[in-house]
Amino acid sequence: MPLSYIEHLLLLVDDVESTANWFIENIGLEEGHTPDFRVKVVWLYIGNRDVLHIAQLPVEEKEKRFQDRYLGGRLSEQNTGTGIIDHVAFRCTGLPEMIDRLESNGVEFIQRQANEGDLYQLFITGPDGMRVELNFDSTEAESHGILPTMTAAEAVAD
Repeated sequence: MPLSYIEHLLLLVDDVESTANWFIENIGLEEGHTPDFRVKVVWLYIGNRDVLHIAQLPVEEKEKRFQDRYLGGRLSEQNTGTGIIDHVAFRCTGLPEMIDRLESNGVEFIQRQANEGDLYQLFITGPDGMRVELNFDSTEAESHGILPTMTAAEAVAD
């Protein structure tokens, strides 16, 4: 039974609405149907596929017990940054439009390219320190004269 794809990523955050709105406004995910889990949660979609689940980091003991039990005893004490997961990456199109969107929203980002002809990447930091990578076909950057601030070869050069 081979794997097909990653189903979704769950973020436990202090402010569900603010985090969801950040992903909607800055990278274009859309809010969609969310089952009733009896805890505050929002599911964000790409097309008809839910890819990012954002849930309230439990504060009260009752909430902690519920989420810890539901998630199988894995509730983390860490509630900022990305913990063991360094970042989440999305494949994208529309590089110039995304750069305009991020700039107009005041979102800082860095531009990278693994090497000539490889993916063109934007790295941003979202709410609660979540790192997000946006990957574009390198031809989009080339055709619009968009240059990275660093390549992988430059990063390892001494």
